[in-house]
Amino acid sequence: MKLSRFGKKFTSESGILSLMDDLGNALAGEQDMIMMGGGNPGAIPEIESVFKDRLQKVLDDPRSFRQLIGVYDPPQGEVSLVKDLADMLKRTYGWNISERNIALTNGSQSAFFMLFNMFAGESEEGGHRKIQLPIAPEYIGYADAGLSDNFFTAAKPQIELLNGNLFKYHVDFGALKVSDETGAICVSRPTNPTGNVITDQEVAHLDQLAQLADVPLIIDGAYGTPFPNLIFTEATPHWNENTILCLSLSKLGLPAVRTGIVIANEEVIEALSGINAIINLASGSFGAVLVQDLVRSGEIMSLSREIVQPFYQQRAEHAVAKLRSCLPTELPYHIHKPEGAMFLWLWFENLPIDSQALYERLKQRGVLVVSGHNFFAGIDEDWRHKNECIRVTYSQQQDLVDRGIEIIADEVKKAYLGQ
Repeated sequence: MKLSRFGKKFTSESGILSLMDDLGNALAGEQDMIMMGGGNPGAIPEIESVFKDRLQKVLDDPRSFRQLIGVYDPPQGEVSLVKDLADMLKRTYGWNISERNIALTNGSQSAFFMLFNMFAGESEEGGHRKIQLPIAPEYIGYADAGLSDNFFTAAKPQIELLNGNLFKYHVDFGALKVSDETGAICVSRPTNPTGNVITDQEVAHLDQLAQLADVPLIIDGAYGTPFPNLIFTEATPHWNENTILCLSLSKLGLPAVRTGIVIANEEVIEALSGINAIINLASGSFGAVLVQDLVRSGEIMSLSREIVQPFYQQRAEHAVAKLRSCLPTELPYHIHKPEGAMFLWLWFENLPIDSQALYERLKQRGVLVVSGHNFFAGIDEDWRHKNECIRVTYSQQQDLVDRGIEIIADEVKKAYLGQ
C-alpha cells in the first residue's frame, strides 16, 4: 500500500496497539493467560445487577428503547443526559455550568485524540505547539494520539521513597517548563499507570501555570472524581473555565459502551462538538441512555463511593500484601503508593534485564503485564528508570492475580540472580 503520513503513523508500532493486540491474541489463543496488562475493570456483581435492571427498564419502555438504538444524537451528545450531568455537578459541587459545558464522545480515547489535536500541532502562525505532561510516566494511550511528530513534552518526577518498599511521584515544578510552544497541560488523576493522585496543591499550581500561559489544563479523570471515584486518598474535584475535565463510564463497569464525557467552557465544547460531527457524525447513545436515571437521581455518585471504590481499594491492599509476601525484603523493589486506579506500578531498581525483557519472560509463562518504557512519552533521554518498571493490573479474578504475582516475583528473583 502507498500510505500517507497519517496512514504510516497510525499503522506503525505503538504501545497502545501492542497492548490491545496482546490482549486480543491472549483471549483468542489456546494458552490460559493471566490478564494483568490491560485496564479492563473488574466484574462487580452489585454494579452489573444495577446495569442489568436499568437495561431491562429501557427495553420495556418503547420510547427509551428507540432512543437507545434508533435516533442520532446531536454532535454534543444525548441532550437529556448532558443536561442531567450539568444539573448534578452544579448541585453537588457548585460549579457554574450548564448543558453548554458538556459534550459526550465515543470513549475517552476519542476525546483525547480530538482535544490534543485541537490545541497542539502546527499552528496557523506557523509554529508548532505541544502537549505538556507535567509528570511522566503517563497514560500509554496518549503517546500516539498526535497527528504530528514531536507532539509531547514531559517532566521527570521527583521520587519520594516511603516506608514498606513504597514510593511516590511528585510533580517537579522546577523542571516543568511551560512556554510559548505549550498548547495545553494534561495530567491524569489518578494516574494510569502508577495509581498516583497528584495533590490538591499540585492541581492548584498546574491550574495557575495554565492560566498564566493562557492554555487549558486538561485533567483526565477516567478513574477519578466525581465518578467512578477509584481514589483511595483525599482529592478534591477540580473544574473551572480554564479546565477541561474528562470523565468516562468505562471504569464504572461499562468499558464496552465507549462513553466519554468532556466538561469545559462553552467555546471548547462548541469546537469539540464540531470535530465530533466530522469524525463520528454522532456519539453512541447506549451509555447515555443506560445511566441517565442514575445521573438524574445522583445514584451514580453513591454507587461509585459505596461499591466501586471499596472494591478496588480492597484489591489494591491485597495485591500489595501478596507482592510483599513473595519478594524478599533485601531485593531493591519499590511499589508506587497505590492511591487510586487499578494498577500496581512496580520499580525494580538496578534490574539486570530491562522491563521489556521481563515482559517477554512473563508472557512466556502465561502472565501479561505492560513494560514501563511505554509510559514515558515526551522524555526522550536515556533514563534507566524508564526500563526498570512494569504496570500490573489487579482488577481481575483474585486467585488469578495472586498466581500472576507469584510468577512475577519468581521471574524478578531469577533476573536479579542472573538466571
